[in-house]
This record gives sequence, structure tokens and C-alpha cells, in this order.
Amino acid sequence: MKKLVMIGNGMAGVRTIEEILKLNEEPFEITIFGEEPHPNYNRIKLSNILQGDTHFDDIIINPLEWYKENNIQLYTGEAVEKIDVEAKRVISNKGREVEYDELIIATGSNSFILPIPGADKQGVTGFRDIKDCEMMIKSAGQYQKAVVIGGGLLGLEAARGLLNLGMKVDVVHLMPHLMERQLDPIASSLLKSELESQGMNFLMEKQTVEILGDERVTGLRFKDGSEVEADLVVMAIGIKPNTQVAKDSGIYVNRGIVVNDLMETSVPHVYAVGECAEHREIVYGLVAPLYEQGKILAGHISGIETKPYEGSVTGTQLKVAGVDLFSAGEIFEDGTTKSIMNYNEYEGLYKRVLIRNNEIVGIVLYGDTKDSTRLYRMLTKIEDISGVSIFHTECTGEGGTDDVASMAADELVCGCNGVTKGAIVEAIQTQGLTTLDQVSHCTNAGRSCGRCKPMVSQILAYTLGDQFDAAAAQKTSICGCTTISREELVAEIKEKGLTSVKEVMNVLEWNNTEGCTKCRPAINYYLGMIHMDEYKDDRDSRLVNEKMHANIQKDGTYSVVPRMYGGVTTAADLKKIAEVAEKYDVPLVKLTGGQRIGLFGVKKEDLPAMWEELDMPSGYAYGKTLRTVKTCVGAQFCRYGTQDSMALGIELEKKFERLDTPHKVKMGVSACPRNCSEAGIKDIGFVGIDGGWEIYVAGNGGVDLRAGDLLCTVKTEEEVMEMTGAYLQYYRETANYLERTSKWVERMGLDHVKEVLANEETRKALNERMDQTLNKYIEPWNEAIQNEEIKDKYYTRHHITVGSESK
Repeated sequence: MKKLVMIGNGMAGVRTIEEILKLNEEPFEITIFGEEPHPNYNRIKLSNILQGDTHFDDIIINPLEWYKENNIQLYTGEAVEKIDVEAKRVISNKGREVEYDELIIATGSNSFILPIPGADKQGVTGFRDIKDCEMMIKSAGQYQKAVVIGGGLLGLEAARGLLNLGMKVDVVHLMPHLMERQLDPIASSLLKSELESQGMNFLMEKQTVEILGDERVTGLRFKDGSEVEADLVVMAIGIKPNTQVAKDSGIYVNRGIVVNDLMETSVPHVYAVGECAEHREIVYGLVAPLYEQGKILAGHISGIETKPYEGSVTGTQLKVAGVDLFSAGEIFEDGTTKSIMNYNEYEGLYKRVLIRNNEIVGIVLYGDTKDSTRLYRMLTKIEDISGVSIFHTECTGEGGTDDVASMAADELVCGCNGVTKGAIVEAIQTQGLTTLDQVSHCTNAGRSCGRCKPMVSQILAYTLGDQFDAAAAQKTSICGCTTISREELVAEIKEKGLTSVKEVMNVLEWNNTEGCTKCRPAINYYLGMIHMDEYKDDRDSRLVNEKMHANIQKDGTYSVVPRMYGGVTTAADLKKIAEVAEKYDVPLVKLTGGQRIGLFGVKKEDLPAMWEELDMPSGYAYGKTLRTVKTCVGAQFCRYGTQDSMALGIELEKKFERLDTPHKVKMGVSACPRNCSEAGIKDIGFVGIDGGWEIYVAGNGGVDLRAGDLLCTVKTEEEVMEMTGAYLQYYRETANYLERTSKWVERMGLDHVKEVLANEETRKALNERMDQTLNKYIEPWNEAIQNEEIKDKYYTRHHITVGSESK
């Protein structure tokens, strides 16, 4: 089997691997090196994370299980430093050497950081990866004033996110107009006015020459001598191809790694794809041409005669701070062009098309982009537009729907993934697709930025005609393997008495008979929730961390976090932890945010022995279950405490530990409203008051910060336990798998949840089912210690686990 190695684990590279897997029944032996400690994720959605609209887990394109299912060896958190082109092998920064027959360089790009004094100070960052997002989010929690350098798309998205995080934001731009590469002055002025109304302040035609401050940034100085204060500086002025490993290895590099029309570099059997590649003196930064490159490279590597890559004409469909934009081709008039323009300043709508010799050569749309696909087709096909109505919808604000019946089959619908109307229609007709999720899964349409989904829905309705079911089409299915929703799945399991993951997929006619990494853990959870007594957990259908009962780290090692009930420990337990850490040479011993001690950097084969010697229960730091119950010292020691928070925290943790839940659950118990245990931002928080407890629910202390809602006030600890058990069981029975309590309560409605729990008989029934469920659980670390089969299958050296899972 030929060995294929890829350097880089980003969108363009992994899409190339996906295409290779489609084309080869006997695929390569594939190895991927990713510098980041994550599986492949959608960088287009980083601004959504920064703006608080989504979570990192939601933007993962290919989870770790995908790599494993396709026999791909993934090394996360590991960069290739050298390519030995003579010996045909790569060498990583950890000394790992891997031979290749074919090598793909897909190292992407880095943020361009201005080479000015102070650029290396604390508080200065680019905006390129999840680490940059995390740094900005952390800074927003500590500081007030941000400056974004760059008034392009990336800079404006960063500025909008920082505003959402509560910071005051200045945007510095060198040019007189925002997004000058995509927008003409009129569209740019409309955008600037809209963003100013949202709270952004603009410093136009300013050139930054120095970043001020000692160790941390305090401000910026401009060429004209003026200054502005800043606690955080985000540079979003462009990207530069990441070519260092190619350059160091003797591969020809200009601005990017130079490739021909088959994506071949100057060295045989070495290819480049994505933002690191330079084709015909152009480096592309948009995802659509990069996916086009990947498809052509996949065919060439697979030995299939492939049409060469001749470059891309790019159209840019954007959404900036809630405003829809589209831009393609030429932006500015010259003596040879004339323009057709519609402008509604009152409603903020603007359309302009540049014409030369009866052909469209440029498009700018602001506020209403419904004509974009049709106009873009006219531009790319060089159509004669004599007598053609240019705009189907006027600038009235009312808009209209595209007439999909009149769209040509080769008209592009999903620019990111290069999917045409014809490809979508063919997939619907030949694959029997009936939902938007299925179309996206089958064709990739809508899989990246998602802005084409309304058009895909219209094509679905048009293609199915009378057979189209609008409600079913928009229904959220478990995954692309089926059209069945969560509610339907639960009902079918109960009605048909289904008892295993395999049986569910067979009886309910899954399209993919093996399922996928999204649906298998969900089915496993629902089966366990429904069949409380008799269901035997399918460990291999679990997410990787739950399968191993330990969090895998970016270097392939694991963490061991023993349970410390309520954050309370003993000298004896501390001594055991210290002795085990010393014996197994644990590289990091750290206090966690959940008031526990974590041992990090543990080898997989050492896990069972360490668990046995610790003789402590698992802290479930890895699971979709109760993680921790954080407590303050309470009335026993604190002069402000009104209740015994530690005792209640320990009681809660001992009762609900090991409980399977749709997502992780965290609790906090504070003895008074001062909230030292952060009870107000936990999934369930308990606050001591005179004469009882307030119970707060649906809090979230992560990226999407959410204060908990008051569920009820009770007088006794018995009532606390009763209400908590009923609440958790109702969440278990009605939430979607991987839906946090914060999202669940927002979807269900707090008033509805209160109404359900107010009924005494309902609470009693929920708690009975909860107690029945809790009776079946066993301690997982003890099971691994005592069961040789489990120990051999999951914890010996020959068992391979890849990558890292986001927590």
C-alpha cells in the first residue's frame, strides 16, 4: 500500500483527503500532521465563536473518529520541520520520522503581523485560529479597550465579536474606504454607517508605526503623531502563506509554494494545496478555489486523468455584522465600462453591475444578494446580456425569491464547495434525498459558510414538487445518515423495542449502515436513557475520551483527574496523588477549575495501574455526565455563609456522579449570594439564603457566557435533591444529544420547565426513573482494573488512538 503523508490538517488539505478516499477502493496508508491540538475545523466560523453564536465543538468538520474510521494516523499538536526529499521522509518537531510515496503540503497561512516596534508585546494577536479566539475572549474578560488594525472582512468580524464581548472597539484602516477590495465607495460608506450604529469607531487613513506599552500593550501611535489607547490589539491586515518547511527543504517558493496545473511542486511526488500554494503567481485565500485545487490534486494522485487547474474567478459572498454582501470581478469603473445601479439609501440597499462590451465584468451587492448566483454565472460564462433584465429584485427592501426553474444546471449554488444546481438536483433524484441535511451531507452544499442553504432548500422544493414536505425538509435529523429526528428516534426505539446501536441502524434503515461519529454516540445515549436496566453500554460507540475514561491531550498522552467530592480532600488522598505522580513521572500536576487535582501527560498504558494505586473514583473530567460540584467553605468557616455548602455539594456529587447526560453538567454550591463557587454560571447552581436555597439553572461559564435563571427557592436539602433529580431527568429525557442545559432551557422555555417540575406527581416519577438509572452504573476505573479484556483492548500499547478531543 502506497504511503501518503500530508503536512497540515486544515480545510483544504482534509478536503483533498476526503476526495482521495472517494476515488480509491484501496486507499493509501495515510498520515496527517496537524500543528494545532485539534481535529479539522471550519475556520470560516471562527468569527461565530468570537461573536458568541456557536461553540468550538460545532465547527469541527471531521471529528477524531472520522480519522480512525478511515485508518488515518493523525498526529495533532505536532509540526513537520524538515522534508528529506532524497529519502522521501518527513521529520517532525518531536523527532518523529515518517516515510512517504506521495507528500501533500497543506500548511495554510499565518496572520500577517506588522513589522513595527512593539508587535511582540502581550495583548497583540492575529485572528487566524481558535487559539487567537481564545486569547481575545480571555482578554475581553479582563480589559475594556480593543483596537483592530484592518478594515477588511476579517478585521470587521473581529471587531463585531469584541463588541459582543463587551469591549469598546476602534477599527484602524489605512485606506479611505472599508473593504476596498470588495466594495466600491458607496457600498463601503453604507457599511461604515451601519457598523458605526452598532458601536464601532473608525480611525480611517491611519498608519500604525508603533505599539506602545512596557510588557503589555497600552496603545498605538500613528504616522501623523496621534495616539489611541488599547488593552488589546488585533492585527487583521492579511495573511501570508506558511511556506517555511518547503523553503527549508529546497522546494521552490516565491510568495507561496509554486505549483503547476496539477498542484505539483518543483520536487517529484511533492504537492501543495490551499493557502500555502502559489498557482500562476496567485495565492488564493477563499475556500472555493482551494477545494477546487484539492479535487484536481486528488484525481491526479489517484492516477485518474484529471482536468488541470487553470485558476479561479472568485465571487465573494459575505455577511459582515449582519449585513449581506456580494462582490465579484472589477469594482471600479474605467473609461471602458458602464454601470447599472439601483440604490435605496433609506433602507440601506445597493446594487451595481459593471458592463463592458455587453458583458458583466463586475458585481457589487449590498443588503440584498438574491441576484448573486445568476449575475455571477453571467460574469463567469461571459454571457451577452443584451436585452436581459439585470436585476430580478429591485432595491425596495421586499426582495423576492430566485426562480430556480430558470437557473441553468451549471449555475453555482454553493461557492465555497463548488456545487452547482445540476449536482444538487442529480443527488436529490438519484439518492432519494428529502431534507436539507441530507443534501448538504451528500453534496457538501452549505457545509462551509452555510449562506447558500436557503437556495438549496428552494432547489429541493422545486425538484421534489408535490412530494416536498416543507416541515420534514427543515427538520433537524440526527445526522446525514438518516432523516430521523431525535424525537422520532426515541419514539421508534420505544415502539419497536430496539436494544442495540446496530439494530437501530438496520431496522430504521440508516443510509450508512455503519453510522457515523455523530449518530452512534447519540443512539448509544438514547438506548441507555430508555432501557435503564437492561441496556449494555456500547463502549465503541462512545466519543474517544469517554471510551478511554480519560481526556486525551494534544501530544497523545492522557489526564487522570480523581473525584474530590465538593472539592474537599484529605491528607491521605493528597499523599497518594503525590506518590503516584512521582512514581509515574507525571509531567504536570495542576489544580483544575473544578477544585480538583489533575495529573497530565500520562501514558495510555500507565492509566490502569495509576487508577489502581490511587484507589479513588473517576472524576469524569472527560465525560458527558456530571463533572464537578464546586463549593465554597460555607457556614462552617466563612463569616458570611448562611448554609453548609460543602455538605450539600458532597451529597449532590455522590448521588449524581457517573450519570449519563446529553452533555457535560457542572454544579456549584455557594453558601451565600456572594457566589464564591460561581453557582450563578453553572448548569445547576445552588445559592444559600436565610432559611433555604435558591436553585439556578442553565448557566454557562464558557465562551457563550450565560447567567443562570432562577428555577425555584426551597427550604430544605431534601427539596434540593428532589428538584435537582427531577430537573436532570427531564433534561436527560428531552434534550438533544450534545445539547447543553443552557441551549435546552432556551429551546424548551424556562416557564415550561418550571410548569413540568411544579407537578408533584411528575417530580416523583422523574426521580423514580433517575434512581432506577443510577442503580445500574459501575465505577469505570475499577472496571478497567478488574477486566483484563477491557485492559488489553483499550490500554495496551498495540491499541491505537488518534488525536485530541476538545473539552
